[in-house]
Amino acid sequence: MTGDADLAVIGAGPAGMRAAVTADALGLKAVLLDEAEAPGGQVYRALPPALGPANGQGEEEPDQQRGDGLRAQLAASGAEVRLGRRVWSVLKEAGPGEETRFRIDALGPAGPETLRARALLAATGASERTQPFPGWTLPGVTGLAAATILLKSQRVLPGRRTVVAGAGPLLLLVAAKILKAGGSVPAVIDLAGRRDWLASLPAMAGRPDLLVRGLAWQAALRRAGVPLLYRHGVLQALGGESLERVAVGPLDAEGRPLKGAPARSFEADALAIGHGLTPAIEISRLLGAQHVFERAKGGWVAKTDADGRASLPGLYVAGDGAGIRGAAAAEIQGALAALAAGRDLGALTEAEQSRRAGPLRRAHRRAARFGGAMARLMAARPAGLEAVPAETVVCRCEDVTRAEIETALGQGAADINQLKHFTRCGMGPCQGRMCGEAVAELLALRLGGRAAVGLWTARTPIRPMPLDLVLGDFDYADIPIPPPAPI
Repeated sequence: MTGDADLAVIGAGPAGMRAAVTADALGLKAVLLDEAEAPGGQVYRALPPALGPANGQGEEEPDQQRGDGLRAQLAASGAEVRLGRRVWSVLKEAGPGEETRFRIDALGPAGPETLRARALLAATGASERTQPFPGWTLPGVTGLAAATILLKSQRVLPGRRTVVAGAGPLLLLVAAKILKAGGSVPAVIDLAGRRDWLASLPAMAGRPDLLVRGLAWQAALRRAGVPLLYRHGVLQALGGESLERVAVGPLDAEGRPLKGAPARSFEADALAIGHGLTPAIEISRLLGAQHVFERAKGGWVAKTDADGRASLPGLYVAGDGAGIRGAAAAEIQGALAALAAGRDLGALTEAEQSRRAGPLRRAHRRAARFGGAMARLMAARPAGLEAVPAETVVCRCEDVTRAEIETALGQGAADINQLKHFTRCGMGPCQGRMCGEAVAELLALRLGGRAAVGLWTARTPIRPMPLDLVLGDFDYADIPIPPPAPI
């Protein structure tokens, strides 16, 4: 399957959906691609029909309502939506005349597809960051984002007794939903301290609706008698064939375990843990756009202007992939990027773009203020990695331990790509999505900062490619069999 578009949008979360709707309203041919079977992304994830309120399965929540509203706008627009598409390659190639176009290769339900577009918007969201600790590979240990998916879109508990740990507002959300679904939460373990949360209150006051929701989650936990341990972290996950207990202890402001401080242990069959989010920048990296490291935005981000234009002409970045700022800011940023693309493609004048973008920019600043406060609470605390024991696995795909990483550094690995060559870190199925941040921070402790560590070299495929999708509708009967050679 092939096709052409004025604007290709990769990622159907808040930013991508809003961008596609806006681009279509400008008269642009917009094509939206996403791996999922329904648009919505992580925060606005669509419920399966059998689990929706229409089937008597509970009340629709605010995020679900907002997602349904955006899905309705998308369905009513003329934007082409291609779901179940796994984008594995993006490149620039010569188009008609002097024009340069983007070529997007994806795997869809019927096999390989190619789309060519005059402009490209990457709205690919974020990946969860998890700092390694002893026992984090045990069955029963899962990410906060994975727990959110189970609870929000499948209504499945991570376990009967789930310790919730890490950083950011997802802690309260996940813990409250577990209780509401009938599960037990032995404790909530928060890397941030009470003062960190109090310092965020002025920014949170700009979104009273979200502040009230957070306070309601906290009140539900207190009514249930769930301990909320601030400035604590998981020291070890313990168990035989699966998780049985979680050991936690107090930390300093940089995330280091306090020496001599007593540890506590909680019996649990599940641990939902996440140490914040990091922007998903695979596409902008593959295209060679400029990037900068901003810890307050989650790590490496594509360098863009206020409207999402990247350093590469025709490339735009919006949503958490441009810096962690939350769903509300992402949605507005998607509209701003679509307006910028419309201006650059000749669909509206500079004056018209400025008129339409003005209110959006003001709304984005308000939303980003709240999202920025949450991002600061989730910011990486790399000093905590200093205490990771040598035998702890850091790269799960390739079973690379911290000791092996330190050995590679001692042998002369001078950046993250040399370390990859020495140890195979980042060469497994996840392509460094799970270990990349931890590996980079371990190197930064020795090399003097993240800028010295660098970024993984971007290569295709940017997503794992299941063989059945590559084959598509191919059947053994399609194999040409030549006649036997004469004897």
